Amino acid sequence: MARTPYISILIVSWNALETVKKCLPSIVATQYDSFEILFVDNASEDGSAQWVEDTFPSVRIVRHPENWAFCRGNNEAVAHAKGEVLVILNNDVEVPPDWLTPLAQTFKTDSSVGAAQPKLHQFDDRSMFEYAGAAGGFLDRDGYPFTRGRLFETMEIDQGQYDQDTDIFWASGTCLAIRKDVFESLGGFEESFFMHMEEIDLCWRLRSRGWRIVLVPASVIYHLGGASLAKGNQRKTYLNFRNNLLMLYRNLPPAEWNSVFLRRVLLDGIAMLRALILLRPSESWAILRAYADAHKMKSAHKDVRPLPGKSAALPYRRSIVVDHFIRGVKRFSDLSKDAFHDL
Repeated sequence: MARTPYISILIVSWNALETVKKCLPSIVATQYDSFEILFVDNASEDGSAQWVEDTFPSVRIVRHPENWAFCRGNNEAVAHAKGEVLVILNNDVEVPPDWLTPLAQTFKTDSSVGAAQPKLHQFDDRSMFEYAGAAGGFLDRDGYPFTRGRLFETMEIDQGQYDQDTDIFWASGTCLAIRKDVFESLGGFEESFFMHMEEIDLCWRLRSRGWRIVLVPASVIYHLGGASLAKGNQRKTYLNFRNNLLMLYRNLPPAEWNSVFLRRVLLDGIAMLRALILLRPSESWAILRAYADAHKMKSAHKDVRPLPGKSAALPYRRSIVVDHFIRGVKRFSDLSKDAFHDL
């Protein structure tokens, strides 16, 4: 891609008028020559699509007949996109005017890059990395996700410690830039996930086909977070655990899946016990339901699994749970570099 790519920004939204009013103006003010914005409305009842149409005539409106959530909502909208590169953007994101140019340049200059993300900062404290993606994601030996700049609930101040262009294992769905033809060749997001973990599953499949995923630190955006499901919401807990198990089942060869699953039963069992001790029985029940439903859904994903004998090494050889909660490691930069597989 020798020339600057035309980019389609896709923003899926459902009944989020006040959030859209707060965040969309900055996206419309993006300073980049060749882009379009598609506001993808999942049958909202709060007039948000009409407000966008009246306020920003340049924004294209894609109206879905029902709430297809994040996965199908984006998949269906891609057919309307004219860009060579898609930027799948949450509706609760504010951006500076120059955020898009570094992302575009990455696709222009490096044909091996299939997907990328900017640095994600918190909306209210803009010096802090944000939970959903920080400076790019990884998985540990047991399939738990973590990021450069955030280990579990511990977020770091951005002091330039992750400002190197670097390969990452997964890019955050908060702002996922991906070549349109690659997205389509992968079949888009796995729609049975509904929401949560879908971007990690997509990135894993993308990497298995030889594409690279990179952090573009010259681009920084600000994420409000919790617009769809707030932290602590039991449906969020359920979807995170269920979809994480399905993602591992879909992408790990059978032998690796078996060993990872046994460790996960132990670790997630401890998480359930901890929730009960902390008098959060609904959280424990959400994890149990996630396991039951993931087991029921496995048969629908058998055909996409890697063949036996293939390797699908998880990028971090150690347990991030042990490193963080037992060894007391609080920052990504303090993790052992030797514990990472080369990406």
